[in-house]
Amino acid sequence: MRTYDLTPLYRSAIGFDRLAQLAEHAAANNGNSGYPPYNIELLGENRYRITMAVAGFSMEELEISSEGEKLLVKGNKAESQTERKYLYQGIAERGFERTFQLADYVTVLGASLENGLLNIDLVREIPEALKPRKIEITTSRLLDSQS
Repeated sequence: MRTYDLTPLYRSAIGFDRLAQLAEHAAANNGNSGYPPYNIELLGENRYRITMAVAGFSMEELEISSEGEKLLVKGNKAESQTERKYLYQGIAERGFERTFQLADYVTVLGASLENGLLNIDLVREIPEALKPRKIEITTSRLLDSQS
């Protein structure tokens, strides 16, 4: 696998160092298996939903935590009390750990488990100070008289 040196991006893009770090993390994160499968939906302008297929896991076996800009979903399958003999086993019963990198100001609203699907609802709440605002244009005489 190729590795890319993003150092020039750090030198020429002021304030975009986090973007470069995300790109480096995505390039280095090649050990992620496809288990469990998931979808990410856009529900509205600032609302999202992650849906994960977690068939066979109960609510007690799932754990969701959010720290900073990372969302971590873990599944720890409890040990079965009865010994089973499978002729074919297509449903995975292994534990998993899936990490999602959240954008700035994205928070988790809640989670629900229904029909083997874990739904995690997210919202992006941009602070008022960072929202676009209109700047009034005045004459220079008006500014001079106010100083």
